[in-house]
Amino acid sequence: MEATTGLEQMICFELYAASRAMTALYRPALDAAGLTYPQYLVMRVLWHREPITVRDLGAALRLDSGTLSPLLKRLETAGRIRRSRGTADERTVLVHLTPSGSSLEGQLAALPEQIACAAGLTLDEFGQLHTLLNRITAH
Repeated sequence: MEATTGLEQMICFELYAASRAMTALYRPALDAAGLTYPQYLVMRVLWHREPITVRDLGAALRLDSGTLSPLLKRLETAGRIRRSRGTADERTVLVHLTPSGSSLEGQLAALPEQIACAAGLTLDEFGQLHTLLNRITAH
């Protein structure tokens, strides 16, 4: 008989473990592209909404500026993005893709579908899980 730890009944632990497992599925493709998972999330937003202000990017990612700024600095150093001051208000910082950053979109386009397959869920189950996780986050 296997000893229990008390963790197997905690939903928060299962969410944590599932998050780590999902991130690990992304790692090989992201390593090949030279991105970390948080950097990939930044790029995903930029591929859909670029240019974007740092403030709006932080809101989309649910990250504070203390977490987002180092991510952006590393992406800028790697030549994936560039930042510029707004013309109407110099306090506003816009984030733009570079050609190198834009080219990653095609390289990683199939990644979400590959991850869905690797996770062992049907598309319907994935949709249900997504809906439930959004409900948890909203509350």
